[in-house]
Amino acid sequence: MAKPSIPKGTRDFTPTEMMRRNYIFDTIRKVFHRHACLPIETPAMENLSTLMGKYGEEGDRLLFKILNSGDFKKGVDFGDESASANKIASQICEKGLRYDLTVPFARFIVQHQNEIAFPFKRYQMQPVWRADRPQKGRYREFYQCDVDIIGSNSMLNEAELVEIAGEVFAAFGIPVVMKVNNRKILSGIAEIIGSPDKVTDLCTAIDKLDKIGRDNVCKEILERGISEESLKKLNPFFEMSGTTNSEKLQVLKSLLNSSEVGLAGIEELETLLEYTRKLGLEIDIEIDITLARGLNYYTGAIFEAKARNISIGSILGGGRYDNLTGIFGLKDMSGVGVSFGAERIYDVLNELDLFPKHILTPITAMFLNFGGEDETYALNGLSVLRRAGIPSEIYPDSIKIGKQMNYANAKGIPFVVMAGENERAEGLYTLKNMLSGEQKLMTIEEIAETVKK
Repeated sequence: MAKPSIPKGTRDFTPTEMMRRNYIFDTIRKVFHRHACLPIETPAMENLSTLMGKYGEEGDRLLFKILNSGDFKKGVDFGDESASANKIASQICEKGLRYDLTVPFARFIVQHQNEIAFPFKRYQMQPVWRADRPQKGRYREFYQCDVDIIGSNSMLNEAELVEIAGEVFAAFGIPVVMKVNNRKILSGIAEIIGSPDKVTDLCTAIDKLDKIGRDNVCKEILERGISEESLKKLNPFFEMSGTTNSEKLQVLKSLLNSSEVGLAGIEELETLLEYTRKLGLEIDIEIDITLARGLNYYTGAIFEAKARNISIGSILGGGRYDNLTGIFGLKDMSGVGVSFGAERIYDVLNELDLFPKHILTPITAMFLNFGGEDETYALNGLSVLRRAGIPSEIYPDSIKIGKQMNYANAKGIPFVVMAGENERAEGLYTLKNMLSGEQKLMTIEEIAETVKK
C-alpha cells in the first residue's frame, strides 16, 4: 500500500501549529473590529468567468481549475496537440478555486449592493489557492486576511489601512517597513519613456525586481516589446538618489513634470503621507518607486510591508482599485484594501521567536481521576471551573497517577487538581502548581480564583 501523502504546497497543521495560527487570526481580527470592519465569507470556488482575466496573464496560468462533473468529454473539441491549456480548460472547466479574496469580494459587492451601506468596510479570512511552484513562504494553499474599504475615493481610507497594518504588526512585535507607491506614477513613467501602452508589461516586469534582479528585469522589459531607447529612460527612476520620502517626491516631480497622470499619483502620495503624519502613525513608511504589485486591477496607491532583518517576502500587500466592480456591471465604485499573509507572518513570528509562550498551554487545569465516587466529586469541581471560564479537563481513565501526571506535563498544563477520598471527606480539593511543585488544600472557588490569576 502506498504511503499516504498530501499534494505539494499544502500542509497538515498540528495542535501546536493551530494554536499559533489562531493567535495570528485572533490578533488581526481584534484590530479589524477596533476599526469597525465587518466580516464576510465567499465560496471556495467561483465561476471561471468571475476569475479569468482579472489577474493578468500570469495569474490566469496559476488559477486552479475544477473539472466539470459528469461526462466532461462530451461535445468537447480538444483540437490538435498545439491546443493551449486555457483553450481546453475553457471547454471542460466552468469553475475554479479562488486565487485571492479581492475579486470574489468585488463580485460579492455587485450581487449584494442593495443590502450594503456604503462606504463598506469588510474583512475576510479564508484560504486561497494558486498553482505556483512551492517554496519557503510560498504555498499552493494558504490563508489571506483581507480588509477593504469600498465606496469612497478618500485617501483617508488608505491612511486607515496603513494605521491598521501598523497596529497589527506592533501587536505581533514585528518590525516592518511599509513600502508605498502609486500606479498613476508608474503610468506616468510609461508615458515619459515613450511606452504608454506598455504600462501593464512594465508593472509585471518591475514587480519581479526583488526576485530576479535589475538585469533580468531589464531583459524581460525588452522581451515584452519595450525598446532599448525606452529602457534607457528608465535609469533615472531605478537610480533615484533621494533618501527621504520628501526628496524622492521632489525628484519624481522633476522627472514626471510633463505627465498629468504621473503628477496626480505624486499628489495622492503626498496626501497619504500628510494623513499618516496627522494620525501620528509610528510605522516606518518608505516610498519605493520600483513597487509595482503585478495584479492588473490596481489603479492608485499600492502597498507592501516587509519584516526587517529577515529574508522573507512581503507579509502584506494591497492597493486602490477603481474599476474592479465595473467588470461585473457596477461602475464608479472605488475601493482600497490590503491583505495580510498569514503564512508568512507565521514564519516571521517563528523565526524571530515572537510567539507568546502562553498560547501553547490552552488548558489551565486538569483533574486527576481516582475513579468511583472520587471521579464524581472531581466532575463536580470540573463543572465549577468550566462555568468560571477556566479551560479544564479530567483524565478520562482512572489509571496510575504517574501516567496521568506525565500526560499533564506533556501537554504543559500548569495546574493539576486532586480530588481523592481525603479531599472529598473535607469538601475540598488539592491544587498542585506543576511549575513550582507547590500544592495546597482549597475550596473549588478558591482554586478558580487562584488559577485565574
